[in-house]
Amino acid sequence: MKNILFAALALLPLGVIAQNPAPATPQSKPIVLTGATIHLGNGQVIENGIIAFNQGIIYSVGASTTTVDRSGAEIIDLTGKHVFPGVIAMGSTIGLVEIASVRATLDFEEIGEVNPHVRSLVAYSTDSEVIPTLRASGVLLAQSVPQGGLVSGSSSVFNTDGWNWEDAIIRKDDGIWLTWPPYLSRSFSYEDFSYSTKKNEKRAETINLLESTFADAKAFNEIDQPEMTNIRLDAMKNLFTGKQNLYIRANYAKDIIDAVKFGKRMGVGKVVIVGGQQADKVAAFLKENNIPVVLGALHSLPGSPDDDVYAVYELPAKLHKAGVKVALSYDDEWWRVRNLPYQAGTAAAFGDISKEDALTFLTQNPAQIMGIDGQVGTLEKGKQATLIVTNGNMMDMRGNVVEHAFIKGAKVDLDNKQSRLYEKYKEKYRQK
Repeated sequence: MKNILFAALALLPLGVIAQNPAPATPQSKPIVLTGATIHLGNGQVIENGIIAFNQGIIYSVGASTTTVDRSGAEIIDLTGKHVFPGVIAMGSTIGLVEIASVRATLDFEEIGEVNPHVRSLVAYSTDSEVIPTLRASGVLLAQSVPQGGLVSGSSSVFNTDGWNWEDAIIRKDDGIWLTWPPYLSRSFSYEDFSYSTKKNEKRAETINLLESTFADAKAFNEIDQPEMTNIRLDAMKNLFTGKQNLYIRANYAKDIIDAVKFGKRMGVGKVVIVGGQQADKVAAFLKENNIPVVLGALHSLPGSPDDDVYAVYELPAKLHKAGVKVALSYDDEWWRVRNLPYQAGTAAAFGDISKEDALTFLTQNPAQIMGIDGQVGTLEKGKQATLIVTNGNMMDMRGNVVEHAFIKGAKVDLDNKQSRLYEKYKEKYRQK
């Protein structure tokens, strides 16, 4: 009976039992990419350039006239193609959510309001079928973030390839996430599908809770050898040394100012604002205090019905021109992260900035904010060879066809569930 069952399984169509491709094998020989337009990710472009890497590290990048050691290397002619750094997706639940309607596949939130000890690190699933679909759009790094409560927990940064989280990790516990209590609370009516706004009566009470929590954490971590370990308070120690960011979700201008002042008052070394719908109204304050902003989904309506319909599209450029460091994200909308490159294109088109400046919102700036810019974010000598090759501009959906992807120099398989479904139904309807 067993033999019959195994024989039946062997005869199943491959599409039925198709799984994610295996993680890439480490780079075994030098690779030299020639002839492409190289977008360095820091605002600079090299036409007809050359980039070479070995053992996962870039050892040369420059114009085609640059002398490069090619002995034993695989030479790939990319004339007419474009090379970009891998896109970095901040503020996501990648690897923590699989199917939103299936509770057993959700691992992004814990019970309770104050959970600084919760770590996305150990919940990250490299077997997620979502992850390969992101690679096909150029997203090669992702920050996975816990959700819920006042203090959600700590995020970590991963490559979108690996057998397990230990393989994929690029930085553990880069920051702790806090949701600032808004001055105004909004509620949605299902009767007439409208929003109503009123003063948040619990705001002061919530801020008091946060202040006592942070004060306790600071006091606890000033003790050299505490008699007992408090895992919640101990998890916050690196906030006060500047080794971790404090990511604060805040949208209203007043909330942004109050959140930043709270962080300073509590002795937090690095504060990052996430969301920032009205960040342009306090841009001078943010620049003065050296506060980066991670914006949410640009492809959405403005937060206020009185705002210009293009206000969201123009926001990244306004902050950039004001001297504020900006990164783009899709909030926790993991299923839309594959469209992240196009947000940069929108920011360039509506904000009157160059596409290369907009590209930094996806590459250099996120890397600097998360403290991984020594490894990734730009294509420079000595950094990891985490990059993509496209047949057009990555920030334009008409040109973002990713032909090759390399993570730490290893060539990644771009096959994914959505591409398999595309091929399946193209065959059904006999589309060429």
